[in-house]
Amino acid sequence: MRILVTNDDGIYSPGIMALAKVAQRFGEVQVVAPDVEQSSMGHAITATRPLYYKKSPITFEGIDAYRVNGTPADCVALGTHLWAKTDVVLSGINMGPNLGNAMWHSGTLAAAKQAVLFGMKGIALSTPAGKTEPDFDQLEPWVEKALNAVINNKDLSLININLPPDPRGIQWTRQSVRLYDGKIVPGIDPMGRKHYWFTVFPLEAAEEGTDRYAVENGYVSITPLRLDLTNEAELTKALQKQPIVS
Repeated sequence: MRILVTNDDGIYSPGIMALAKVAQRFGEVQVVAPDVEQSSMGHAITATRPLYYKKSPITFEGIDAYRVNGTPADCVALGTHLWAKTDVVLSGINMGPNLGNAMWHSGTLAAAKQAVLFGMKGIALSTPAGKTEPDFDQLEPWVEKALNAVINNKDLSLININLPPDPRGIQWTRQSVRLYDGKIVPGIDPMGRKHYWFTVFPLEAAEEGTDRYAVENGYVSITPLRLDLTNEAELTKALQKQPIVS
């Protein structure tokens, strides 16, 4: 199995080093990641300038690693072009969770989605990060267990995995779609200029069976996703009310 490892935190993130280490237990690994942090870039692609890649300035033991002047989706596009016959793209381990509505703007998940668009399996992995870095050594066996559950499963193509800081088990989950409050937080920079931060807070508690609920209760969440955003229920109602649009 040929596995491309990428992320949105950039080539220097300890999370990608931890993921590449585990990935070696499943096949041949290559790393292609952004040269700078690209968090919350979503599925942005670079169309207005050329992409370049260079050898990684840090060493990945036994793994060829490269940095790209682009987004996570760019890294998957370029990496799979340069490294033919890639089977799986692993993205992460992201420094911060990608739960619920965060999936919409996650660069980590976008890399996995890009893999699926190219006909490969895409798996995104994330974990909460606070004032200190996550303990990737403690998470390592759980990363392996979660990958064991999905990487060879032919029924799954796009998977979102979130690991709590101290897991006590693994659960299959669905995406939490509870509402969030988008807040603009104003501030003043050292030069006395106004600036603004955009952030979000959940407005409602997570429902049981969702990714947020699992992680909040100490479980690794594995959420199968799909690229088709069609609302089948609303489409059916629309066709019933007005089957032909003239």
